[in-house]
Amino acid sequence: MSYISLIRPRWSDMDVYGHVNHANLVTLLEEARIPLLFGDAVRAGLTELPKGIVVVKLAVHYRSPIVVSDQDIRVEISLKDLKHASFTLGYKVHNGPAEADKVAVTAETVLAPFDTGSERPRRLTEDERAFLEKGFADA
Repeated sequence: MSYISLIRPRWSDMDVYGHVNHANLVTLLEEARIPLLFGDAVRAGLTELPKGIVVVKLAVHYRSPIVVSDQDIRVEISLKDLKHASFTLGYKVHNGPAEADKVAVTAETVLAPFDTGSERPRRLTEDERAFLEKGFADA
């Protein structure tokens, strides 16, 4: 199952060719995952997860450009891998808001919980692991 997020690219996300540029696409991926990893996590009582999550690895594969228009783009996020100290999210970014819209970008991020107090990575708690499994299963 996938968590669906609708994100509207901004005019400032465009490059000189009218496409969403790479750095801003990475920001849009971040915006797409924030509601689940921060908002839903806090509502589920997980106060430590939103305090620190770092991107360990990022891969972006472009199939076609995303052109800024007056519509949302659909970002489908799935849980690809869940380990004790990291998890991998997969993304399908559509050129519009519908599932039928062309997939323009696929991406993956490996994320790890981070303790900002000790400035060190940490392991996911059992509650955090269960939240991630459930959050994507219920999507």
